[in-house]
Amino acid sequence: MSYTYLDIAKMIDHSLLKPTLTAKELDAGCQLAVDYDVASVCILPYRLRECAEILAGSTVKTSTTVGFPHGGHTTSIKVAEAVQALRDGGEELDMVVNISKVLSGDWGYVRDEIREIVEVTHAEGQKVKVIFENCYLEDDHKIRLCEICGEVNADWVKTSTGYGTGGATIADLKLMRARSPEHVQVKAAGGVRDLEKLLEVRNLGVSRIGASATVTILDECRRRIENV
Repeated sequence: MSYTYLDIAKMIDHSLLKPTLTAKELDAGCQLAVDYDVASVCILPYRLRECAEILAGSTVKTSTTVGFPHGGHTTSIKVAEAVQALRDGGEELDMVVNISKVLSGDWGYVRDEIREIVEVTHAEGQKVKVIFENCYLEDDHKIRLCEICGEVNADWVKTSTGYGTGGATIADLKLMRARSPEHVQVKAAGGVRDLEKLLEVRNLGVSRIGASATVTILDECRRRIENV
């Protein structure tokens, strides 16, 4: 076995983004993330401050979304969301590109918007994951987005929100890892629901996944390690 429990746990961004989750459920999800020692909690923006309080003293990072889930907010609103998230204790921000602008080929707009979010976030010493929503894009779009994210020093490229018509695919993950520079990591979101799938994408060079099936994945990881 070529991994430890922490190797796997620290790949998981525990997702708490369903709009129907109550405040009590969101707080319980944060505590679960601490108990399982995952990489981060990605939570609904309004609950980020409370999330940061629950995670304080742990090794679990606070994260939330910007322009989620459709990406069509104006750039100024996305920047304002990022600034608010940083004030509330956000350490990693998952921003959605303007999908309409990507499909329209307005690459200057797309690049400038990603750059603005990256700059305001990096100025506070925090990190950005850029969500493509690949289910709506052609490979040429994905490749150009990988190039742009490298140019503006985004920290991760990410396949999807989990709220589009499809999630992470093996083909997309291979493409994103191959076409992103080494300093940009790859995150898979949507469809990684068990340990086998996580290990498969890990072998492709994926460093993070977004998951709501955290307990299923990590309980199985513990069982395997204990049985070795």
